[in-house]
Amino acid sequence: MLKGKTALITGGSRGIGKAIAQQFAKQGCFVGINYVKQKEAAEQTLDSLQKLEGSGMLLSGDISNALDVKQMVSMLTTERKNIDILVHNAGIYQRHQFKDISEEEWKRVLDVNLHATFSLTQEVLPFMPKQSRIIFISSQLAFKGTSHGADYATSKAGLLGLMRSLSLELANENILVNAVAPGTIDTDIIANYTEQQRQKRINEIPLHRLGSPKEIADVCVFLASDLARYITGETINVNGGLYIH
Repeated sequence: MLKGKTALITGGSRGIGKAIAQQFAKQGCFVGINYVKQKEAAEQTLDSLQKLEGSGMLLSGDISNALDVKQMVSMLTTERKNIDILVHNAGIYQRHQFKDISEEEWKRVLDVNLHATFSLTQEVLPFMPKQSRIIFISSQLAFKGTSHGADYATSKAGLLGLMRSLSLELANENILVNAVAPGTIDTDIIANYTEQQRQKRINEIPLHRLGSPKEIADVCVFLASDLARYITGETINVNGGLYIH
């Protein structure tokens, strides 16, 4: 479905990002895997692509740093010329109440989750041919809000405003822009839950289970493929019915 395409995936070393990289590679896509600190995890992800007979490269860089973003995009386009698919998955989530958020923490979360999306997309766009795809990973909390992460929910809601605006602006170039809003996915964040917390969350989900990173990745493959050629400006909720929009 994606044979011969080139994708840049931020936060691609683990969790949802790793699953997206693997599923794209399975479909014949060359994958640029961005990571910040976890080099060993990123190398393991790249190795897993090669075992799937896929190909890619590692792109070290902090997406909230403009110079890192320029270098990262330059490395990928030197290797592959164009970038057909951008999946912005990287983000940070700090579990705390609004009254306890410092101004520095607030700015950091919005910097990584929202402002970095602006600078990254601007940097990538000149290398995107017509019929390219941009996919932002948002969150169900962009719709629901949360009592323990107002900064995160705000940043993910802002991401959707940017997505909708870009979808209109880039429509004439047939560059499609969409978002995926995951619910509770079985990643390392959930691994920190107690068994009681985990079961409580599962009981709240109508499908009575957590989502898997692969289930988010499968939706991204769909949006990046020709099957989604008439979809732009949309957010696909993948949450087992926990939030119905």
